Amino acid sequence: MPHLLLVDDDDLFRESLGLNLVDEGYEVTSFDNGQEVLAYLKGGSADVMLLDWRMPELTGIEVLRRMRSAGIAMPVIFLTVLTDDIYEQAALEGGAVDFIDKARRLPILLKRLQLIAEGGRSVPELEPVRAPSLRLGQLMLRFDTNRALWAEREVDLTLTEFRIVTLLAEKGGQDVGYREIYDLVHGKDFIAGHGSEGYRANVRTFIKRIRKKFRDVDPDFDHIGNYASFGYRWAAET
Repeated sequence: MPHLLLVDDDDLFRESLGLNLVDEGYEVTSFDNGQEVLAYLKGGSADVMLLDWRMPELTGIEVLRRMRSAGIAMPVIFLTVLTDDIYEQAALEGGAVDFIDKARRLPILLKRLQLIAEGGRSVPELEPVRAPSLRLGQLMLRFDTNRALWAEREVDLTLTEFRIVTLLAEKGGQDVGYREIYDLVHGKDFIAGHGSEGYRANVRTFIKRIRKKFRDVDPDFDHIGNYASFGYRWAAET
């Protein structure tokens, strides 16, 4: 039975949707504000979060950002009356997996939930056996501490960013697709955004942050190449 977190300050909407989801077989834990759900996540978990954008004190996008900063990778679906593209773009770039208008019918939401919950419950692949570290030119990756160094200086990467750099470096000189990078972050077959390629905005945001962190250490850093129609590549060492 998938466990959902429903976060919305509209009492009537939250109660009505919660009852419908329970009728469909979901376990639902509800919150009427962002602070309470963040407190819950310090020790609790769930399969998916349904999150409203406009809430007093702490907005939905602020809740999402705090979750990602804390390393909480739970898939988040924004369920909101805000339909402008600017909100959807901010949500996807912040790490949400979907953005749904509250006016959409329940079967649409249920289908999205099914795809995302099942993707998150898939059996994880075994981590490859690797050496304690990897050196590629000026890049050093320490797998025992999940630290990255460039020219012997530490690059302040999050765990997710470290995993992305590891994927690119281990395939140095090879093209790595948007979908492969996104699957590494969120789990295989998660759905994000509109259409079959809505996840690309998330990947672009991750790469942009990674490049900036390397350039904070070395302004001349230019080892992550972009192939707009496919993905990214870590430049092969000569």
